[in-house]
Amino acid sequence: VVALALFVLWRRALGRTGRENARRGRRGRRAEAAAERLLTAHGFRVLERQAHAEWPMRVDGAPVTATLRADLLVERGGRRYVAEVKSGAAGARPETPDTRRQLLEYLLAFAVDGILLVDMHSERVRTVEFPSVELL
Repeated sequence: VVALALFVLWRRALGRTGRENARRGRRGRRAEAAAERLLTAHGFRVLERQAHAEWPMRVDGAPVTATLRADLLVERGGRRYVAEVKSGAAGARPETPDTRRQLLEYLLAFAVDGILLVDMHSERVRTVEFPSVELL
């Protein structure tokens, strides 16, 4: 009986997690669609959705490749940008460590001219620059 109760509770928790993940995915897709409209209104053209980049590195001398996925790759005035879409207030702050590291990683891996942080909470397109980073 205890094992059955634990199994039922475990399945219920899995179901809740799955529903939460699905809800988060739907919210993310809606935010990305709205972000495309916002970027278009600001004169950007979407080049790619869910853009992938392979980023080679070496770990203890051995080659390792990281695969990254950015929300949008956009262009305006002959310059290419990675646009990262954030739907929550906390994630849209570039000074938070996780967001800052993500944007810097995109700048390096995608070899773009710049990074845009699309804050859907405030419906703002923000340009994020890292002046001390020299691109190759």
